[in-house]
Amino acid sequence: MAVSSPDLKAFLLATPFFGGLSDASLDRLVSMLVERRFEAGATVVAEGEPGRSMFVVHSGTLEVSERLPTGGVIHMSNLEPGDFFGEMTLLEMQNRSATVIAETSTVLYELMARELYAFYKADIQAYVIVMQNINRELCRRLRRADARIKILEMREGGAR
Repeated sequence: MAVSSPDLKAFLLATPFFGGLSDASLDRLVSMLVERRFEAGATVVAEGEPGRSMFVVHSGTLEVSERLPTGGVIHMSNLEPGDFFGEMTLLEMQNRSATVIAETSTVLYELMARELYAFYKADIQAYVIVMQNINRELCRRLRRADARIKILEMREGGAR
């Protein structure tokens, strides 16, 4: 079901994905979102499956994990209200890179690729802001990953 409410708009405007949008652009984008609810333990997306949408976490917590070549699973991160995920499939048109499971009852807002394209066609300036927001978040994630790699490298032998 499509959504719209002043409280939801205020929440979304405070998230990294929607920051900087005008009221009219935000209204347009909010009208494209679909509310999705998941119970604790439900798989929201599975690594390797096709993906054509992204999600914004409104409530609840989720765990992100990836499969190891050995068959095991490694915890990558946790998601909380205000976080978003799935944007990589919209940018690179590849299958899902990770599995996301609801740890608690969760409310998400889904944005389909076709809706994002319609947003691009309707409001290219706002679309550029959204893309910049996604890029900023991806850069933050890359910096965190770099820091984790650095710590692992230091444990294994230190600097060269």
